[in-house]
Amino acid sequence: MSNDRVRSRTRLLPLALACVTATLGTTACGGKGGGGSDPDPVPGPTVPLSFVNYETPPVSPIALSPDGLTLLVTNTADARVEIFSLASGTPVWTDSVFTGIDPVSVRFRGNGEAWVVNHVSDSVSIVDLSTRRVRATLSTEDEPCDVVFAGSPLRAFVSCSQANSVQVFDPANLAAAPQSVAIDAEDPRALAVSPDGLHVYAAVFESGNATTVLGGGIAVGPGAPVNFFPPNVVSLATTPHAGTNPFPNAGAFFSPLLSALLPPPPRVSLIVRRDAAAAWRDDVGADWSAFVSGANAPASGRPVGWDLPDRDVATIDTATLAVTYVPRLMNLCMDLTVDASTGRVYVVGTDATNEKRFEPTIAGRFLRVLLANVDPTAPASPSIVDLNPHLTYATASIAAVSRVQSVGDPRAVVVDSAGGRIYVAGMGSNNLVVLDLAGARTGSTTPIPLGQGPAGLVLDAPRGRIYAWNRFEGTVSVVDTATRAEVARVPFFDPTPPAIRGGRPTLYDTHAHSGLGQISCGSCHVDARIDRLGWDLGDPAGAMKTFNQNCLTALIRPCEDYHPMKGPMTTQTLQDIIGHEPFHWRGDRDGIEEFAGAFVTLQGGDGPPIDAEMQSFKAFLSTITMPPNPFRGADNTLPTALSMPGHFTSGRFGPAGQALPVGNAVRGLTLYRTANLDGGIVGGQCVTCHTLPTGMGTDHALFNPTPLALGPRGEHHLATVSIDGGTNVSMKVPHLRNLYEKVGCDLTQTSNRAGFGFLHDGSVDSLARFVSEPLFTVTSDQDVADLVAFMLAFAGGDLPTGIAGNPIEPLGPTGRDSHAAVGKQVTLAAPGTTPLLTTLETQALAGRIELIVKARLSGEARGWVLDRTSGLMLSDRDGQSITRAALRALAAAGSEQVWTAVPLGLGVRLGRDRDEDGFGDRTERDAGHDPADQLDTP
Repeated sequence: MSNDRVRSRTRLLPLALACVTATLGTTACGGKGGGGSDPDPVPGPTVPLSFVNYETPPVSPIALSPDGLTLLVTNTADARVEIFSLASGTPVWTDSVFTGIDPVSVRFRGNGEAWVVNHVSDSVSIVDLSTRRVRATLSTEDEPCDVVFAGSPLRAFVSCSQANSVQVFDPANLAAAPQSVAIDAEDPRALAVSPDGLHVYAAVFESGNATTVLGGGIAVGPGAPVNFFPPNVVSLATTPHAGTNPFPNAGAFFSPLLSALLPPPPRVSLIVRRDAAAAWRDDVGADWSAFVSGANAPASGRPVGWDLPDRDVATIDTATLAVTYVPRLMNLCMDLTVDASTGRVYVVGTDATNEKRFEPTIAGRFLRVLLANVDPTAPASPSIVDLNPHLTYATASIAAVSRVQSVGDPRAVVVDSAGGRIYVAGMGSNNLVVLDLAGARTGSTTPIPLGQGPAGLVLDAPRGRIYAWNRFEGTVSVVDTATRAEVARVPFFDPTPPAIRGGRPTLYDTHAHSGLGQISCGSCHVDARIDRLGWDLGDPAGAMKTFNQNCLTALIRPCEDYHPMKGPMTTQTLQDIIGHEPFHWRGDRDGIEEFAGAFVTLQGGDGPPIDAEMQSFKAFLSTITMPPNPFRGADNTLPTALSMPGHFTSGRFGPAGQALPVGNAVRGLTLYRTANLDGGIVGGQCVTCHTLPTGMGTDHALFNPTPLALGPRGEHHLATVSIDGGTNVSMKVPHLRNLYEKVGCDLTQTSNRAGFGFLHDGSVDSLARFVSEPLFTVTSDQDVADLVAFMLAFAGGDLPTGIAGNPIEPLGPTGRDSHAAVGKQVTLAAPGTTPLLTTLETQALAGRIELIVKARLSGEARGWVLDRTSGLMLSDRDGQSITRAALRALAAAGSEQVWTAVPLGLGVRLGRDRDEDGFGDRTERDAGHDPADQLDTP
């Protein structure tokens, strides 16, 4: 039976519906438990409960005061800003101030005040540097990234990446509600200001690269299923390759040559890219424009005139708050800066050649590291240069002596206008390159070596110095701009556990396993997340792989062996994967160890990592935790009235492209668990395959509650299904906790922010579209809205769990999730409380989070943590405690209190004992000892 007929007849098959939805999620890689964690051990070092790793990326983590006397660094791992004196010319650590969970940016406002952006806390801490206290905390929209000051009167602009907005605060009236400027692009992060202060520039991190996917899996012609999305435009006889699917990529042949031992490859989707002339072309240059945006666009499910603007830099007029855009620079815009003399904007980042098919043809060459030079008065004519001019990309590998010239994962750029120099730091290459103002390397072509993971730069022109924050080792490098050499490296306290330090390089290091020195796993799995792209990494010369996993739907149709020509598949997140094997969308990799070969076949490296390195990598990956869900309440409850701008009706129940109604995620959960959405057949619940609380499949076979035996390296065997909605017959049931990260493509609209959506290949544009597919017997757009609301709020745990032995709602794996309150802050400048603080206290006393307080009393830095057994606040002065009411009564102007919700296990470290040596921070200070040194105790 063809896979298409299986799809069309699913309503007659018990259990089929929920398993078809297995292709909805964004990753086939599940994860090791956290919140309620998976008990199976992970080889390698362990991470203490006092550290939670969100792998939060830095944005603008280092700043120099206007008078040049103070250097500030965000200590992301320790929730603080570190303060260094530059009086001697070399940074000397003087103090630190707790700000919030995962600070990523810091900026001076004058010499005495710093604004620190706390990414997980969704806040900005305003630090009085003379008193070393947080005098105010501003709540922001989700995942703030950067802050700058501009305009007249001066205002603070804060980028909020997940919310796709820039919020505008009045520093002279912090109590006033901020204005919110919508950014019609995905993930605005780094900010910069024009020399005249009239414009703010925002780099769009996940801007896209003008690639999108055309559906190609469903059968066409008589007997083909109808009204399924996406339509199979690739296989139509009227398209450029006359319906041949897949078509050769080297004239009449495939490159590499198609193996004669392979069965016919499956029909697959196709990635196309818009060129400079606005034509949509595939990897052999064929023009698909008519089927993407032209008269035949409906054949691909798009409206005529469909567009993917690919906006890379947003320009905000500080007077009117109007927004314009600079398009077509690169895929990931990682940082930007402005030349104070000319006003030109420089953007660094990476671009991908993901329209090219097949792993052997793109090995080592699928990514470029770029610098864009933009004249704001002529934004349509940027200059874009490759920061690795020594690379020709003719081969997958070059000599090691040449690889060290490469820069990779560029996270920071500064410009020396007077000196005519640009400096770019490679977080993945651990180096610094020096360029002229046109982007060409100057002097020696060999970059300046720095510490591990340089992710922030600041120029100290009067001293002839560059200061670089080395993220992975907790140091500041001092570079002499005249000699172009590192002259000092200054460490500061960083509590990052060895398991994370040891395994991180395998993800990020572009020199260790890259044939050209410019790529790593993190080039696509950016910050252990996604690049929002699809890739066809098939291999025509490859071999079939025998199916060896847990096929949940074997009674309906057997899962099939894996064909090496699998078609496009979107990049999957690495968050919370270990312990939830197998991996890849198809479940064709037993465990992380099976990816060792990709360091050669995909990255072009000389050889795979040794086993010890892979185990270290595995231990690191096991620490990465899902962040707090932005759609849940502070008590972690699901929303009952969620407005969902950017989500539209599919047309099943009325006109397409209308705003979805307000969604009720609680009702959505009920539909997910109990509704027989396949037309009333018993066993058609979504939860049957996408088990709660993660959405992943079971770790046992159908009707058998006994977990399957672990593999030789502790691999699990989470369920795959044989009905995937395309032609790859075997697909793993993916988790559903990061669906909100992939919103932005909706083919009912002519303008889209992303070219890929859901399903394994990204060809189903929206969540509303997916749950409106004909297989699902939703009855109204309200049903759709409620299900979408639940999908957006899926992460966060606290969902009903299944029952062992129940085949309809089985017991599923747990996940490493975070309570929605984590990071939330309340700053008290007077006695009293707030509704949010009351909620945080209630949640902490219930043992769901921990609650800490930071303040300055009588000029002393103090800290407390709520002890849920006694209900008292335990002090950083050993043996002392105070009631919550009595502590709140001490709040006053000048003695402001910052109450912060932190993950379970972090209360003592972040609240009262920074180095976890058993002595409270104040106790150590009183005795003249360092509370950030475990070896220096009273």
